[in-house]
Amino acid sequence: MTSKLVFKRVLFKVSGEALMGSMTNGHDPKAIDKICNQIIEAHNLGCEVCLVVGGGNIFRGISHSEVGVDRISADYMGMLATCINGLALQGALEARGLATRMVSAIAMNTICEPYIKRRAARHLEKGRIVIFTAGTGNPFFTTDTAAVLRAVEMSCDAILKGTQVDGVYSADPKKDKNATRYQSLKYIDVIKQDLKVMDQTAITLAKDNKLPIIVFSISQEDALKNVINGCGKFTIIN
Repeated sequence: MTSKLVFKRVLFKVSGEALMGSMTNGHDPKAIDKICNQIIEAHNLGCEVCLVVGGGNIFRGISHSEVGVDRISADYMGMLATCINGLALQGALEARGLATRMVSAIAMNTICEPYIKRRAARHLEKGRIVIFTAGTGNPFFTTDTAAVLRAVEMSCDAILKGTQVDGVYSADPKKDKNATRYQSLKYIDVIKQDLKVMDQTAITLAKDNKLPIIVFSISQEDALKNVINGCGKFTIIN
């Protein structure tokens, strides 16, 4: 089955905002259900799937000035938010019968494993869904950068970023009706045009390691399954 897949091992970047669905914060069970169903479909095809989850539905480190704490403390608060989201996804996936392992870049042994590269890779080889949390474990680095870093370390074929739109556009398609969707882009084009796909540290790291980035709409039915088969609507950055 896996020999037919275009991407046999992928890292799926799940934003915190995707987990809150139509809510203004927190977790929307319906949104989590949809995400989990997509992961299950990909897993059932034989694809090895790992996740990096954001924390924007609970706390964003860049909003530190609003809560009166310094940037470093705020970034750690954001990392802890990703762990809450990781537990939510882990619980939902395991309730559907999938074996998972949640690992954290910040040691918290009572709830999950610490990140150890070889151990995480072995979990993937055994068919488990690996959920990476706490970003890189360092302030000033986004979960986008963490996603690219983990994808490189796990020797993934691609990093898949599910968004609310079906690819990368020249402008926000919700605001600009004349925005153009790109079928493909070069890393340098994303950097030069300052396209808001991922932060530039993440794009540069992907470029240096020749890691393709696939941007697609997670809201479309069977989207994740289609992407790993190389079909459907998406933008590929390589």
